[in-house]
Amino acid sequence: MENMYDVIVVGGGHAGIEASLISARLHKKTLLITLSIENIGKMPCNPSIGGPAKGIVVKEIDALGGQMGITADKTALQFKMLNTTKGPGVQCLRVQSDKLAYKKMMQEEILKQDNLDVLEGIAQRCIIEDNKILGIEMDGGTKVYGKITILTTGTYMASNIMISDEVTNFGPDNEPTTLNLSQSLRDAGLKTFRLKTGTPPRVLTSSIDFSKTSLQPGTDEFVCFSDTTTKIRPFNEQLPCYLTYTNSNTHKIIMDNLHRSSMYSGVVKGVGPRYCPSIEDKLVRFKDKERHQLFLEPESEALDTTYVQGFSTSLPREIQEKMVHSLAGLENCIIKKYAYAIEYDAIDPLQMKPSLESKIIENLFTAGQINGTSGYEEAAGQGLIAGINACLKLDGKEPLILSRDEAYIGVLIDDLVTKGTKEPYRLLTSRAEFRLLLRHDNADQRLIEKGYKIGTISKERYDAYCLKMQKIKDAKELLANTKVSAKSKGNEYLISLGYDGLNDSMSALDLVKRPLVKTYELAKAMEIDIEERIAKQVDIEVKYAGYIEKEAREAARLQKMDKTLIPEDIDYEHMENLSLEGKQKLMQVRPRTVGQASRISGVNPADIAILAMMIKRG
Repeated sequence: MENMYDVIVVGGGHAGIEASLISARLHKKTLLITLSIENIGKMPCNPSIGGPAKGIVVKEIDALGGQMGITADKTALQFKMLNTTKGPGVQCLRVQSDKLAYKKMMQEEILKQDNLDVLEGIAQRCIIEDNKILGIEMDGGTKVYGKITILTTGTYMASNIMISDEVTNFGPDNEPTTLNLSQSLRDAGLKTFRLKTGTPPRVLTSSIDFSKTSLQPGTDEFVCFSDTTTKIRPFNEQLPCYLTYTNSNTHKIIMDNLHRSSMYSGVVKGVGPRYCPSIEDKLVRFKDKERHQLFLEPESEALDTTYVQGFSTSLPREIQEKMVHSLAGLENCIIKKYAYAIEYDAIDPLQMKPSLESKIIENLFTAGQINGTSGYEEAAGQGLIAGINACLKLDGKEPLILSRDEAYIGVLIDDLVTKGTKEPYRLLTSRAEFRLLLRHDNADQRLIEKGYKIGTISKERYDAYCLKMQKIKDAKELLANTKVSAKSKGNEYLISLGYDGLNDSMSALDLVKRPLVKTYELAKAMEIDIEERIAKQVDIEVKYAGYIEKEAREAARLQKMDKTLIPEDIDYEHMENLSLEGKQKLMQVRPRTVGQASRISGVNPADIAILAMMIKRG
């Protein structure tokens, strides 16, 4: 077949970009199907990348050879480290993105990539025979064939745009939606369900009175997502964000018109996001709150528009005008683009394997919002894994399955395929049992070797990583062999921090264990040479060593269960002594390992004990 591809990727959003780029970079003949090249990499919602848990996902994408972190660093308007007053397990990076520059760079990466073709148009139907996907039928009847197909359709499957009771059959920004694609999946036996999300209004930046709002600057130090980034926008050239709040007048306008919201008038059929709700949903659920934070975020240097983060709504346009004008600093604001809600088809992720391949349709992979998630970062992480696993399957190799103690991406995918979701899933630090192991600073230590073995990380980059690890080891040895005495400058540094002076000498490494002591400053006082970036890594590994070791021991215990594979043909229905709910859930999910089985809601410890015993008996 002349137009046969190794991998077809449907959708040019954040999941589709990572899936198609990694497939092509792994030397597979790849086709990306997108509505238009102009829409590849667009940010239909927040003009930002990263944040709690999500920022760590971007670091993980970078450690596995993905693109998102590189592009985010190069097109950022502002860099900000979050939760810096808290422990390293929850610290993360968020960048305010130039949405036009980000999109432009992603399009350039796609178009210049070897082994990657781009086809503009609407994918109307999956070509499926004997429970195996063969390719895609396009609008107009053209058929393209591929050995593996990855669907990354985002919110474009049978989507509706809603403003109050006004409903139109469009995707984001009134773009075409694919009406028949999800029906072809249902015809093949996949379950779909409706989800809802939304976006806030955009206002003219020039019409905002920022003197009535609070300045929100970035972080004045070198921070970035990608280990390959050597230069970022200087702090004095970064654009600030601003903070304002809703008030009692805002709340009255919303509550008086609640019946006109798509969400509360019965227009919306899908379930909305719990962790990124509309402003009317916030008021209903949190009636005791007198005000809600709203961040004013610049969208691009080339645009006179500001994104009102936290003000998502589906109320009528004239009500949106009153709502916006009730906010401090936005009294005379001009709305450039009104807020709307969007409803779309997603598939039940319990039907997917941990590799993100369908259990029902062979060679069909899915990634992103089609799997019930929300967020650019969650989508990109899934897209990368789906792309890698598509290539590994073509090469006859085992899939890359990241465990819950290896990556937030592992937590995300395990939650989806093991627990499922009834609402748009958002990754949170609280979802990870081992968040002290899954830090912003150690994504390379967790994942870069996997990327190198698969072929997504170059030898040059892997060698640079090995050199960094050697420097950390050497720094610890140097500190351990450096004695700080009562007469040394290190003691003077200690006293300057408020500690009592030393009576007996101690190793510098032991001093680093103290809360206020910083490796870089102590090294400078003792006149020993340790790079600042290496010193920061030493601080975390030394100060939190006990906690890290405790989590690692617990993770190792659970890894044993995750290494115990369950035979694919196991007969749960006739397995004696399983609880009725446990039997039903095991038959539905068909877990890959005993560890995965133990995380299924409704499967109790007694069920796991019986399952483990049956496997042991063979």
